[in-house]
Amino acid sequence: MTNFNEYHLNPGAFPFLKTLQDKWQVIRDEFTSFLNQASEEELKFTYDVLGPKSQTIKTKGSSKYSAFGILFQGLFIDEYIQLHQIKYPDYSAETASAKALALREKYFPNLAQVITEVNFVEDNLLRNVYFGTFHPGLDIKLHVNYNPHMNRGYLGLIVPEGDIAMKICHDKLYWYEGEFMVLDHSYPHCPHNYTNCDRTVLVVDFFKPEMPRAEVIAFEQEQVAQRMQDNPYSLGVFGKSDKAEAADFIKYGLAHQLDWDKALS
Repeated sequence: MTNFNEYHLNPGAFPFLKTLQDKWQVIRDEFTSFLNQASEEELKFTYDVLGPKSQTIKTKGSSKYSAFGILFQGLFIDEYIQLHQIKYPDYSAETASAKALALREKYFPNLAQVITEVNFVEDNLLRNVYFGTFHPGLDIKLHVNYNPHMNRGYLGLIVPEGDIAMKICHDKLYWYEGEFMVLDHSYPHCPHNYTNCDRTVLVVDFFKPEMPRAEVIAFEQEQVAQRMQDNPYSLGVFGKSDKAEAADFIKYGLAHQLDWDKALS
C-alpha cells in the first residue's frame, strides 16, 4: 500500500487526471508513432522549439533528458509562441507557431482533444503538458522546481524494468505504465535512469486546486514574465530559482551529491 505525504500526493485526489489516464495507451501510441513517422526536419524542429530548456538543471556526465510538448502555461504551444513572440535562430515566431500547430494537428490530435476537454470542465487547470524522456544513464542533480502554485503529475507511458526512480526528500519512488505519480516539486528531488532503455512519461503540471485561482494566476503571470525574460526557451517552466540549497542536500540524506553538484555549478 502506497504511503502518501505532503510531497508525494494521491492521484485519486485529482479526479480530472483520470481523463488523461484512461487514454494513456492512445497518448503513448501518438508519441511512438511520431518518433517512427516524423521526418528528420520535423524531429529537429520539435526538439529545438517545442521543449522547455533549462539553464539550471544539470545532468551527470553525458546522459541526456529530452522533452517536448503541446501545452505551456495553459496555452497550446503555437499560441504561446505567438503571445511571447519567441524568436529562434532558424525560425521567426510566425513560422515556429505555424509549424507547431501543423505538428499538433498531424501527430497529437487525441492528446490535444483530451487536454481541451479537461481544461473546459476544470477552468484551465492544466498548465503544462509535455513528453519527458530519461535516456540511459541519466542522473539529474538535486534541485527544486519553484512552482509552489502547481503540482506535477507523471503519467507512465514507456517504463522499462530496472532502476528508474525519483528520489524526493526521504523517498525513492518508481513510475509505472498507465499510472500517475503526483509530486509537489517545490521539494528537493533528483531523478535517475540507471538502465539501458529510455523512460518516457507525460508530464502534467496543474494548479493546486485548493489555492485561490486569482492568486495562482497572478503568481504564474509574474513568474513566467521573469522566466521568459531570463530565458525565452524555458517556455516559463524552468527558472533561476530552481536550485536546491546545500542545506537541502544534508537535510534529506543526499549530501553525497554535493561533490559533483559543485562541479556542475
